[in-house]
Amino acid sequence: MRKALVMTAFSILSLAVLLLAAGATYNRLALSRQRAAAHAPGEIYKVGGYDAHVHCLGTGSPAIVLSTGLGDDFTTWLKVQPALAKVTRVCSFDRSGFGLSQMTPGPHDADTLAAQLHDLVGAAGIDKPFVLIGHSISGLYLRSYARQYTSDLAALVFIDGATPLQDDRVPKSLVAIQDGQRARMPWQKFLMTVGWYRLHGDCSSVPPGFEAYGQIIQANNCDPAQFDALEAELDAVRQSGEETRHVGPFPGLPVLILSRDPASMPPNWPADVAKANSLVWDQMQEESKQLSPLSRRVIAKGSDHYIHVDRPELVVREVTSLVEALRQGKVAYSQNAPTVEE
Repeated sequence: MRKALVMTAFSILSLAVLLLAAGATYNRLALSRQRAAAHAPGEIYKVGGYDAHVHCLGTGSPAIVLSTGLGDDFTTWLKVQPALAKVTRVCSFDRSGFGLSQMTPGPHDADTLAAQLHDLVGAAGIDKPFVLIGHSISGLYLRSYARQYTSDLAALVFIDGATPLQDDRVPKSLVAIQDGQRARMPWQKFLMTVGWYRLHGDCSSVPPGFEAYGQIIQANNCDPAQFDALEAELDAVRQSGEETRHVGPFPGLPVLILSRDPASMPPNWPADVAKANSLVWDQMQEESKQLSPLSRRVIAKGSDHYIHVDRPELVVREVTSLVEALRQGKVAYSQNAPTVEE
C-alpha cells in the first residue's frame, strides 16, 4: 500500500513538472512570436555592452527625452509623444530590463540609471541641452541626472514625480500595502513564467487609446524577465532617495511640475489611506518647487497619477509652451508664483 502511494505521488509530481515545463515553453514561444510580429519602432544602441531601446520622432531643438514610471515602457507615452513631435524632436526610451532594453547587472538606483541614460543620450546622438521629462519614480532619476549632468539640461518636467524618501512620510498603512505587493512579485513571476496568466487571457489586454501600439504592448505584457527590473528598482528606492535627498536647487534650470488632482483617489486603496496619502503627496509636490527659482506647478484637474494618459492635452500644452519659451530665451516661471489648477 505504501509503495503504491509513493508511486502515485511520484506520478503526480512528474505530471506537474511536465505541465509547468509545457506552460513555460508555451509562454516563451508566444513571447518570441509576438515580438517578431510587433515590429517596435525605434533603434537599439549598445550602452555598457547591453541593448538599450530608443524611439525618436520629430525634429528641432531643444529635444525632449521621456522617462517612464515604474514598470512602464516607451508605449506609455503614445498620447503625448506624437503631438510633441510636431513641435520638436522627442525621444522615449526603455530603462534597463523593460520593453526592448536588456537587463543590466548590479543595482538599479538613481545614480546608476541616470548614468545609463547619459550614455544612451550620447549613443543616440540626442542634442544637448534637452528637456528631460519623467513620470512617477523617474522623479528621483531626474534629480540624479540634474545633479550629475546639469549642463545637459534645458529644463526638467516632473509628471507626478516621486520625491526622495517619500515612504518615510506617506501613511504607514500604504507602505504596508506596497510591501505586500513587493512580497508577492516572485510568485507572480513564477505564474507568468509557466504561462498561467497567458492561459487566462491576461496577456492580451491593451489600455483604451493605446491600440496603435497594441501588438507591442501585448508582446511585452507577459515577459517574466521584466519582474527582475521591477524588483531591482523597488529594492533600490531607499538608496535612490538617499542619493537625491539633497539635490538642488538649480538656479538657472526651469522646472515644471505637473501633479495629480488631490481629489482623485485610487480605487484600489482603502478610502482613508488614499485620503491621507493625497494630503502628504500634495505637500511633497509643492515642496518640489524648491528645486529651482524658475519653477511652475500645475495641478491636473480630474487626473490621477498618469497625467500623460488622463490629461495628455495638458501635458502637451504646458511642455509646448516651455519649449517655445526656451527657444526665445525667456522662461517666465517663478517659484513664488502660486500653484494653479487646470
